[in-house]
Amino acid sequence: MTASTGETRGEKKERTRRSILDAALVLCEDSSLVALSLRQVAKEVGIVPTAFYRHFDSIEDLGLALVDESFVSLRAMLRAIRRSDGTIPTFTEIVDRSVVTLEEHVHRHRGHFRFIARERAAGPPAVKARIHHEIQLCERELATDIARLPGTDHWSAEDLHVLSGLIVTAMVATAEAIVDAGGRPEAEQRVSDVARTQLRMVLIGALSWKSQP
Repeated sequence: MTASTGETRGEKKERTRRSILDAALVLCEDSSLVALSLRQVAKEVGIVPTAFYRHFDSIEDLGLALVDESFVSLRAMLRAIRRSDGTIPTFTEIVDRSVVTLEEHVHRHRGHFRFIARERAAGPPAVKARIHHEIQLCERELATDIARLPGTDHWSAEDLHVLSGLIVTAMVATAEAIVDAGGRPEAEQRVSDVARTQLRMVLIGALSWKSQP
């Protein structure tokens, strides 16, 4: 332990790593990760530039860690909604629960979602690729769960992925719109209402869909 704080070496290292991640989110609020320098981050945290490398190999590596943080908990939460209490939810229940959960998650991790929205279009290639990969994982997991719902037993795997892709694309757009609403409750409510309507319309069509042989 360190004498001054009572922290173990591992705890101090984790605290510094957390500070680096948080500083990067703040510094990236108005510009992309590609414009961020290691020295900027180190100065914001109060460490020497060489200390950065004890935690991340590069700014790009730091960006990948932020992407992972943004998606891992969200995927787990959405997965739990779709499989809650051991019952198979209806399409409408999936839509309503997912929109509520997404809105709550964006509120708790607004900086992360601002980061994802910007880096998805303007970030370093590896970071954009990781975001794309995480979105694909969301689509695959959702397609697996949709296949458990009544009425989809004769759907092709390709059609299941088409539907899950439409839903996830709408959810990503919804998250970005909530961030753009800037914390204004009325604007956020409009975003959520539109998201529910869009998803329900998609699913109404999906319920009558028959895969081609």
